[in-house]
Amino acid sequence: MEKIVIIPTYNEKENIENILFAIFSLNQGFHVLVIDDGSPDGTGEIVKNLFDKYPNQLFLEERKGKLGLGTAYIHGFKWAIAKGYEFIFEMDADFSHNPNDLDRLYQACKTGGGDVSIGSRYVKGGSIENWPLDRHLYSKGGAFYTKMITCMPVQDPTAGFVCYRKKVLETINLDAIRFVGYAFQIEMKFTAWKLGFKIIEVPIVFVDRQAGLSKMTKGIIKEGIIGVIKIQLQSMKKHYRMQVSH
Repeated sequence: MEKIVIIPTYNEKENIENILFAIFSLNQGFHVLVIDDGSPDGTGEIVKNLFDKYPNQLFLEERKGKLGLGTAYIHGFKWAIAKGYEFIFEMDADFSHNPNDLDRLYQACKTGGGDVSIGSRYVKGGSIENWPLDRHLYSKGGAFYTKMITCMPVQDPTAGFVCYRKKVLETINLDAIRFVGYAFQIEMKFTAWKLGFKIIEVPIVFVDRQAGLSKMTKGIIKEGIIGVIKIQLQSMKKHYRMQVSH
């Protein structure tokens, strides 16, 4: 049990079976944990019906109500740490993250010296397909704004396609992570960077979802704008320390 992909879902019935098939068809030893927030469209039931097809590879944690992306990932991180997985991934269910890129993120940590690897839209070789102009402006502007405020040397701080070594997630105080949307992604990367972990960005082609509805809201964007300032202010009061293993 070395690699697990955490996929948070809310109303992803159009995508969930196909994304699971794509991951398991890689035959690269990835396990998958789906965190479903009580999807009324039956996403959780679809996953349950696939247990026999993917025995001891596919897992499901169901939560009651839409509790937010960040809390879903933290729930999944704690679950994966407890099960002993060494490389813990996060990705979307909607094929905006290509499963074929999972191994590239894995190798960046496994053999490339990274503690965190990010599927990045904004390094050389990375790009975005099928986004309207306003989404480009929000995302690119948000990345520039985040770097300006935090000085974090990450080109795509809001990226949601990430591989963490277990030791990173064990060192971060997950209970102290405050945000749930875009700011969650920034806060996790910022904390890992402040703790001295090595972050590698791997170029990916990000493709806008073809099925289902986007979860982007004005509230998530607002959280990102305000959250970046709060993250930086909090960091001035914190003492970041690596855990020492004995």
